[in-house]
Amino acid sequence: MPRLICHVDMDAFFVSVEELFDPSLKGKAVVVGGKADQRGVVSAASYEARRYGVHSALPLRTAAKLCPHAIFVEGHPERYRECSQKVFTVLNRFTPQVEMASIDEAYLDLTGTDRLHGPPLRTAHALHEAMKRETNLNCSLGLASSRLVAKVCSDQAKPNGVLWVLPGQEAPFLAPLDIRKIPGVGKVTEASLNSMGIHHVGDLARLDENFLRERFGRWGLALAGKAKGQDAGSWFDGEIGALEDPKSISHEHTFSEDVADRTELETVLVKLSEMVAKRLREHKLYSRTIQLKLRYRDFTTITRAHSLDHGTQFDGDLIAAVLDLLQRNWDGATPVRLLGVHAGSLKRNEGQMSLLDEPAAERLRSAFRAIDKIRDRFGVSSISLARSMQTNLREKTHENPYDLPGKAPQEKEESIPPARKPKN
Repeated sequence: MPRLICHVDMDAFFVSVEELFDPSLKGKAVVVGGKADQRGVVSAASYEARRYGVHSALPLRTAAKLCPHAIFVEGHPERYRECSQKVFTVLNRFTPQVEMASIDEAYLDLTGTDRLHGPPLRTAHALHEAMKRETNLNCSLGLASSRLVAKVCSDQAKPNGVLWVLPGQEAPFLAPLDIRKIPGVGKVTEASLNSMGIHHVGDLARLDENFLRERFGRWGLALAGKAKGQDAGSWFDGEIGALEDPKSISHEHTFSEDVADRTELETVLVKLSEMVAKRLREHKLYSRTIQLKLRYRDFTTITRAHSLDHGTQFDGDLIAAVLDLLQRNWDGATPVRLLGVHAGSLKRNEGQMSLLDEPAAERLRSAFRAIDKIRDRFGVSSISLARSMQTNLREKTHENPYDLPGKAPQEKEESIPPARKPKN
C-alpha cells in the first residue's frame, strides 16, 4: 500500500488568530511579534505586509521601515495555544497518527484510510473544509509519499490550497524548485551549493552521492536523499505521532537597548532561569549542563557551559550556575545585546544523590509543583523570585509551547528512576 503523508500548515496563523479577536485587522498589513521600535523579530506577517518584503524572523525595526503603515501586535500566546488545540482536534478525527511539528503545522499519516475517508484528494478537501468550518482559520495541505515532499507541497499550495504529488513523481516535482525549498537548507548551505553551480533541486539530484559526502559529510548524504524526495537526515527522524523528549530547553531575551548594568543583566538571567526550570519540570526532565549565551552589539556571540554533579530542575541551581558564568565571562563593561539560558544533557532522573540530600530535594519538588500549578492558572509572572520581579519578560510569540497538542508531557509514561545509592 503506497504511503500517504499529509502536511497541514496553518496560513499566517498568528495573524489569523489575531483577526478572529479583532476583525478590524482583516485586509490590513499586520505584523505579530512586538512593537515597531523593539529589537525582536517578526513572528508572522499578513499577506498584505508580505507584499512589502516583511516575513517571519525579520527584525521588527526593519519591518517598520519596509512597511511603515503596518499594525504591530505583540501577540497573545494563550490564544494561539487554544486555537492550536482546536486544530489538533480536527486533525485527530482523520487519523490517530498526528504529529504537531509546531504550534501551526502538523504531519498526518493517512496511509490505509481510504476506506474511511475516500481517495487522497477527497480526504484532503474534506479536511480542508472541516478546518475552516470548525476553527475559522485557513490552512494549506500537501499530500505525498514522504514528509519532506508533503511539506514542500503545502508551501507551494499557499495560501489556502491543496496539492498532491502522485507516487513516483517526487523527483520531477522537486527538480525545478529553488534549492532553499528543501527543508533544512539554510543560507550557509545555499551559498556553498550556489558556489558549485547548484541552484535548483534537480541540479543537486544529478550529483554523485560520494561527492556530496566528501564535501558535506553525513549532511551531504542527507541532501542526496532529500533531492530525490526522501525523508533523509535527522530533520525527519522518528515515526509520525511518536512522543520524544526534547534534546534541550532554552529561553533568550533581546534587549531593546544594549545593557551594561550588572543588576539588570542578572535580573533577566534569573527570570530566564525560572522559565527554563519550569519547562524542565513540565517535561519531567533533569539537566546536568547549564549554558549561558552572551551576544554583544556587534553580534559577537559567546556560549559558556557549566556541568553539575547531578541533574536538576530547580530554579536555584540554574540561577547559581548562570550567574557564576556571567561573573566569569563578562568584563563588566561591554554592553550586552542578548542573553540566553540553555539546559542540556537532559535525563529522566537526577542521577546519583546523597540519601541525606533526598528529603530536602523532595520538599523542593513538592513546593515547585504547587508553584507551577499557580503559574499555569494565573500566568508565569504570578509567582516569581524577588530578583526577577522587576522584569517584564513574557513568553515569546514564536516559541512553541511545551504543551503542543498531542505532545503534552503528562501524556508520557512515567519512568521509574533507579534506586538511589549513598555517596561513598
